[in-house]
Amino acid sequence: MTEPMQPRTGTTGPRAPLPPDRAVARSRRVGWIWFAGAITVLAGLFNVVEGVVALFDRDYYVIGPSGLLVFSLAGWGWLHLIVGVLVVLTGIALFTGAQWARVVTVALAGFNALAQLAFLSAYPFWGVIVIALDVLVIWAVIVHGDEATYEIW
Repeated sequence: MTEPMQPRTGTTGPRAPLPPDRAVARSRRVGWIWFAGAITVLAGLFNVVEGVVALFDRDYYVIGPSGLLVFSLAGWGWLHLIVGVLVVLTGIALFTGAQWARVVTVALAGFNALAQLAFLSAYPFWGVIVIALDVLVIWAVIVHGDEATYEIW
């Protein structure tokens, strides 16, 4: 009665599946983008907390007699708060695989690392941890960012 339909050939159909070894390798690389997105959100939340503490609990950070570099403690608090919110939003956008999110993530992570470096005299141990996370995010997004466009959602 009816004949089974043969799949159409051409460029309009779905992509052919990848061989298992290439699919696993691509999946692992996309895992780095998911990791970068999660760490970006986490680092942004750290910045938000750091900024709120700087604004509302002035005795929490120990500042030497020379003070902080460039800004007062309130200035650094506002800077960390604003950058933290932007980093969280960009980290969430990184999960979509958008190219603009990768570019903004690298820029904000670099800026955040520099801000943490300047704020190091107030909270050195925590600043070093956040700088290390920022460098790891930059690496993951630059090295494995192109894979996210095809695989995330």
